[in-house]
Formats: sequence, C-alpha cells, structure tokens
Amino acid sequence: MSSQAISTVPSPPATAGNLGSELKPTGNASAEVKPCCVCKDEKAARDECMLFSNTDNPQQECQSMVDKYRSCMAGFGFKIA
Repeated sequence: MSSQAISTVPSPPATAGNLGSELKPTGNASAEVKPCCVCKDEKAARDECMLFSNTDNPQQECQSMVDKYRSCMAGFGFKIA
C-alpha cells in the first residue's frame, strides 16, 4: 500500500465582493443588458411626467422626455416604436 498525501488549495475568505461571483455571467453574456436595467433615470422622468401631467395632452408636454428615453434605449441597441 502506498500512502499519498492529499493537498488542498485553500479558498479565499468570503467577502461581499466575491460572494456569488461564480454565478455572474462571463464573456458575451455579461456584455448583454436587459431593457429593464438601462436608462432608469430617463424612464422614471418620462413616467413621472406622463402620470402627473396636468395638461389635456401629456404626450405633447412630455415629448422631449420620451425622445430622451428612446435615444438612450437606442444607444443600448433597443428599438422602441
């Protein structure tokens, strides 16, 4: 019988920065973004304008914010009609 020593490499201590790191996508998957995760400020401003507008035509009043949101989304490759 031969005796073999088993050597293990200690893993780094768990920190907030490395917890779940093996779950994060890598490569092309990490570069892809979801529409819900981009242009949040523009979307919030657009929604607030449309919801709380006191005019008879909120679409006309908020058109500049809608355009900003569309151009922001287009910058990430999303087309909004």
